[in-house]
Amino acid sequence: MAAWVAGGLVVFAFFLRISFGERVDSDGANSALQAWDLVHGHLMLHGWIMGDATFYAFELPLNGIVQLLFGVGNLAAHIGSALTYLIVAACAVALAVTSSRGPARAVRCAVVVAVLTAPLLAGPPILALLEEPDHIGTSLFLLLSFLLIDRVPDRPFTAPLVCLILCAGELSDLTVRYVAVPAVVLVCGYRVLAARKLRSGDTALVVAAVLSVPLALALQAAMAHFGAFAMALPQTRLSSPRLWPHHASLTWLNVRVLFGSVARPDTRLGGAGAAFGLICLLAALFGLARVIWTWRRASRAEQLLLAAIVFNVGTYLVSVMPSPGRYREVAAVVPCGAVLAARALVPARITGMSRAFAAVAATGLIALLSLATAATRPPLSPASAPLAAWLEAHGLTYGIAGYWDASIVTLQSGNRVQIRAVDLYRNIDGHPGLNIYAPAWETNALWYDASRYDATFAVADSYGRYPAADFEHFLGKPAATYRVASWLVLVYRANLLQRILPRPGPH
Repeated sequence: MAAWVAGGLVVFAFFLRISFGERVDSDGANSALQAWDLVHGHLMLHGWIMGDATFYAFELPLNGIVQLLFGVGNLAAHIGSALTYLIVAACAVALAVTSSRGPARAVRCAVVVAVLTAPLLAGPPILALLEEPDHIGTSLFLLLSFLLIDRVPDRPFTAPLVCLILCAGELSDLTVRYVAVPAVVLVCGYRVLAARKLRSGDTALVVAAVLSVPLALALQAAMAHFGAFAMALPQTRLSSPRLWPHHASLTWLNVRVLFGSVARPDTRLGGAGAAFGLICLLAALFGLARVIWTWRRASRAEQLLLAAIVFNVGTYLVSVMPSPGRYREVAAVVPCGAVLAARALVPARITGMSRAFAAVAATGLIALLSLATAATRPPLSPASAPLAAWLEAHGLTYGIAGYWDASIVTLQSGNRVQIRAVDLYRNIDGHPGLNIYAPAWETNALWYDASRYDATFAVADSYGRYPAADFEHFLGKPAATYRVASWLVLVYRANLLQRILPRPGPH
């Protein structure tokens, strides 16, 4: 046990160092602010308008606990992200080592860590897997429920517990409803038919998975009734079938990017790093093929992982979501693939002292080298830190800005400078000309209450979507204008919140 704990701490240290190689942005900052509210008694997150995934049952409470220890800021955000990936990795390892003994357990663990590290050699997957709360944390609900079903399928507590895990997952991310629930129904339903025995643990698990859906819906309705957060509508529409061949190529590209097998200028080790990612992807595909070939003899966990990958990729492919770079929605494929790769490549027992030693040493070295290589990415200082420091030094503590310049400054200042996001639209809802609205995505409606807060400045980016001229067009000429790095700070002698219009409909 001590060796596993020590290994986990080492892996966490690497994950944390790798996380510092990417910047937290306003998406992550908004999640951090939600987490801060949650652990300070605002359990319903009243006033918040969440994105299409809330991360309410895992990432938010985890990040909130971290913030209680380290405060709101860049460090807590990175620690929370590293912990999330570590917990997902631990669950994947627990599934991978099932039924193995001795050195085989260590080798399977090393394979899982190596596959999960391969994407971290490239820049973009770090944002999806090891940065702000995202769909990778949703993997926890898949892996936990699969672990229970695999190890204790017939215990009286298994089905109710699986139902609760799936329900919590659906409250956090609808991916659980479209991936984990059908996977459990398919695999356990198949086993009921194969055994020709209706009264069984598998039947109870099918019922538990199905019941989790109305239970989650009822819980969401009850929370909404008592004033809980609102939520943007998820993109659950089907695309036209004529687009599916193109979506298939995009899906394959995004899966390759997720595994780090697409060479990029920022990939550690260049072509060698991408080749390592390709090897890990091929190992996952080999594990997938092995389960298909041995379906009747495969374990519950292997069947569930295969079904989850198929449902995740399949629903993504036929939806309206596939586009270049939009790979977050299939992030669960990486840990699921890592488990299948480990179980396919490493036998349950490795006989012979010399063979066992060589296998442990080789795979351990590969995992360690991949972690160390990914950790060589230079740490990035927060881009908005100079702006946050300047505003705090000049007593400007409440203002408005475009989305990407708003909550991130609030996070970097430790919540001492609060900037609220606004959207600029033209000729909308009977309001001609340029108008400023409170956004309908990842924000809190209470922030724009002019009776509570006094916003006295606007932050314009000199090269982006929110130039100073647009702010001045609607807000008028500022009392003073200051340049801070690449931003212009427009200071007014009026409460700008009084000029912000209610949120318009979707655009």
